Amino acid sequence: MSGAPAAAAVLTQNYLFRALPDDAIARVAALAVPRNYAKGEVIFSQGNRGDALYCVASGRVRISATGAGGQEVFLSIMEPGDTFGEIAVMDGQPRTAGATSLDATRLLVIGRRAFLRLLEQEPHLAIELLRLLCTRLRWISELVEESAFLAGPARLAKRLLVLASLHGRPVATDQLELRISQAELANFLGIARQLVNHHLREWQRAGWVDLGRGRVTIRNREALRVFIAKAESQDPP
Repeated sequence: MSGAPAAAAVLTQNYLFRALPDDAIARVAALAVPRNYAKGEVIFSQGNRGDALYCVASGRVRISATGAGGQEVFLSIMEPGDTFGEIAVMDGQPRTAGATSLDATRLLVIGRRAFLRLLEQEPHLAIELLRLLCTRLRWISELVEESAFLAGPARLAKRLLVLASLHGRPVATDQLELRISQAELANFLGIARQLVNHHLREWQRAGWVDLGRGRVTIRNREALRVFIAKAESQDPP
């Protein structure tokens, strides 16, 4: 399978496009251009012109932003079925974040002008796009709330649970393995890696998590939830 049929097969599994009728998916597939990226390759940088929408066919993509001081903060991980780059595509402004492949990755790329024309023709797609934008807004709001109201350990626990629910792999009854390094977790939270290691080691001794090279296995999700709830019930730090 190649060309438009292969693109259509990917789009039927994509959260933004899968609700569209087959003929609409075929029109989207005809606009999509496949591109391959090596592990660690920059797909676009923060501040670049938003000239395309991206759909993940295989692999993983890290979305991150860099502050004025040069510190990089990870915002999300995109996996097969996910779409990214929609904000700059819609408003025509520079990219609000950068995207880098975490693995060898294959993307479907849809140019901005073609995508906007398609939106005019497909109201169902516009509704799905609004849902996607609302999901992104809720995600960012949660990050802001965590940063404002939760101390480092509780922020780490909450981010672990969220990432595991989205990207974790079941390895035993009620246990999830998350492929992520401690340095990446630190960048998700904007805190020092040493602090992440300190808290994870404590939770490992308590039997809440298990640590390995480039992975964290959550063994007791309920204990982490209780830990977070106690922190949320206290006054902001």
